[in-house]
Amino acid sequence: IRASLRKRMKWTDVLEIAENLVDVYPEVDPLRINFVDLRNKVMALEGFDDAPERCGEKILEAIQQAWIDER
Repeated sequence: IRASLRKRMKWTDVLEIAENLVDVYPEVDPLRINFVDLRNKVMALEGFDDAPERCGEKILEAIQQAWIDER
C-alpha cells in the first residue's frame, strides 16, 4: 500500500485513488467495472474519507481512466 494512505483521500484525489485501486484490487479489470462497483470500491479504500454525495459521473470517469493508466 502506498504512502497516500497516510492522508485522508477525497474524491478529487484521483491519482492517489487509482494507485490504491491497483494495489488493493489487482484482479479487477478497470475496463470492465461499472460505476456503482467502482464507487463502492473507492469508498471501501483504507484512508478514503469523503461524502458519497460529492461523487459524480465525471469523477468516476476520471478515476477509472487513471486506474487504467496505472495498470
